[in-house]
Amino acid sequence: MHIHILGICGTFMGGIAAIAQQSGHKVTGCDANVYPPMSTQLEAQGIELITGFDAAQTSLNPDVYVIGNVVSRGNPLMEEILNKGLPYISGPQWLGENVLKDKWVLAVAGTHGKTTTSSMLAWLLQDAGLNPGFLIGGVPNNFGISARVTSDPFFVIEADEYDTAFFDKRSKFVHYRPRTAILNNLEFDHADIFPDLAALQTQFRHLVRSIPANGLIISNAHEQSLDDTLARGAWTDVARFGDGLGDWQIANVGDDDSFDVLHDGELQGRVQWNVTGEHNRLNALAAIAAARHVGVEPRHSIDAFSRFEMVKRRMETKGVAGGVTVIDDFAHHPTAIALTVAGLRKRVGAARILAVLEPRSNTMKLGVMKAQLPDSLLEADLIYGYGAAGDGKDALGWDLAESLSPLGDKARAFSDLNALVSAVQAQAQPGDYVLVMSNGGFGGVHQKLLDALA
Repeated sequence: MHIHILGICGTFMGGIAAIAQQSGHKVTGCDANVYPPMSTQLEAQGIELITGFDAAQTSLNPDVYVIGNVVSRGNPLMEEILNKGLPYISGPQWLGENVLKDKWVLAVAGTHGKTTTSSMLAWLLQDAGLNPGFLIGGVPNNFGISARVTSDPFFVIEADEYDTAFFDKRSKFVHYRPRTAILNNLEFDHADIFPDLAALQTQFRHLVRSIPANGLIISNAHEQSLDDTLARGAWTDVARFGDGLGDWQIANVGDDDSFDVLHDGELQGRVQWNVTGEHNRLNALAAIAAARHVGVEPRHSIDAFSRFEMVKRRMETKGVAGGVTVIDDFAHHPTAIALTVAGLRKRVGAARILAVLEPRSNTMKLGVMKAQLPDSLLEADLIYGYGAAGDGKDALGWDLAESLSPLGDKARAFSDLNALVSAVQAQAQPGDYVLVMSNGGFGGVHQKLLDALA
């Protein structure tokens, strides 16, 4: 089969491209911006990439067009596909029908932690001697790739609640039909497509309804929003996990972030690893529970965490210059920002943390979470926000400087990236940690900072 992917350079659609290519299909694709690293990854696999959405691409005559959710009406290639009555399908539906239908799918859903938990789970299965396929919204360092398909019956997928396509407004995860599902957490997010938390809960409700009776739902015991969703009806056994709560529990957390794992009150072992933060302990606990559902003994999973390597862009050290360590993290929701800063604070103790934040997600652009930003950054010593224009308003229509004002003199907003870098350089001292948080490329600020600090 020849598939032509519209929006191929996104992490998810790029993963589908890789999986389709590995499955023996001919794959081509296009995107508005074709650039590294995704472009080089895809081209290395022999996938032809086209810049832009020219209607003339229909001359490629593929068997089907696979449509990413970045494509909307008015896109010239999409309009030509519609006008000519050519076959098209969404990325999640193509994946569900062509790859996942014969697999035991382990899906990881939730507002936060999907990429990390999916990476953990894939690694636990791999370390146990299995050979799982996976599609993850990041690059797990244990694998070096974000997606693969194998002959193994198990497939781990990051189950995103964002909508599927312009013609299918259901969440992507309704197409995956998992047998094992982790529900990590559930907060209001994606304000561009969901009006409130209840609308998100409805989508999670659709996911729960698709899980078979002989499957397993692994739900965060700390999340009332998940309990409320499950209370509306679940036809599948539910195992809950938490810190001192649920069937799976964390106990005896050490200063080095090691911790005991309890199942039904019985000690399973102690996780010794190089990862920090309560949120990551909960992610690990959920992954252990999910791995057990497919036959991996908890003691094996607990041992495997000593060999687990974090995902790229999750507390990833980008370099050290002038005695200052620059760290990159994907955090972009206030809850994730707070957890990330707290995790780094525990790791570095009294050392200064200089937080550099770009509020870039669609939810943040709308200003829905702006009031929560100051509290999420309290544990940082200095804060540098990027996005405010000269008149105090950024392109999103809200005042970043005003939002950060409860933090007083320790917070500043910038519209010029070079000015931000200069401000950080002027304040940074040997022994400091610069924590960069954004869900985008942030103008290459990490290297700009390292160059300046050097």
